[in-house]
Amino acid sequence: MFRTATILHRTVWAPGLVSLVLKEETPSFVPGQFFQLGVRPPGGELIRRSYSAASAPGQPLEFLLSEVESGALTPQLCALSEGDQLELDDAPLGFFTLAEVPACDTLWLLATGTGLGPFLSMLRAASGLERFNQVIVVHGAPSEPRLAYAQEVRTLCGRPRPGSSEGADSPKADSRAGGPRMHYVPCVSREAPPPDGVRGRITEALASGELERQAGANIDASAHVLLCGNPSMIDDMVKLLRERGLEKHRRRAPGHFNFEKYWS
Repeated sequence: MFRTATILHRTVWAPGLVSLVLKEETPSFVPGQFFQLGVRPPGGELIRRSYSAASAPGQPLEFLLSEVESGALTPQLCALSEGDQLELDDAPLGFFTLAEVPACDTLWLLATGTGLGPFLSMLRAASGLERFNQVIVVHGAPSEPRLAYAQEVRTLCGRPRPGSSEGADSPKADSRAGGPRMHYVPCVSREAPPPDGVRGRITEALASGELERQAGANIDASAHVLLCGNPSMIDDMVKLLRERGLEKHRRRAPGHFNFEKYWS
């Protein structure tokens, strides 16, 4: 059931790329699940779409949104300001969660654009990541300003800020006490990447071997890959993974990857 929610905080990462934090009481959910957001034009029908929560459970709900100029909803959502209201269906949905990931050595979280949202929720919550020896977070975007939350993801992964005095061999850069080794790899396709990133699309970086070299880990049968974001990226990644002998995970037939597509 939809209820009115007020925007507590709004962040503009780049033109047409914003995050909204809601003020109201947060419903229970599992990182990776999504909620429906909507707006109701005066005298019109409710326009609604599903968006993954980027916040940790128990924290104010947060969503990362990309404006589609011809879209019926995102231009209205992205134009909202702090104190404005939207409609929220606070019943969480979806099974794109860590509970659905089988036992493995390395967990790869590969996202493009706003597909980072559910992975950010998982990183912020931390619970469940201790099952893995390594967690590799990969975020693809056309330019560095569109790498939303990049500094926070570096911090959550225990990584120093690029150019800081903490080198790559620092204990902080390699692990978190009591948790997995974590690594963040930004991929930038239209300009030079940051010092800890790679140039090109995620699929190109995987095909060339640069992604695995930068991460210091391999995508093979000992790993599990979660994909979220642009459908074309996911389709291309699935092809590359299957060329390596990896298969989609199903409860009755454990595999090596799972995905959630974001339609523009």
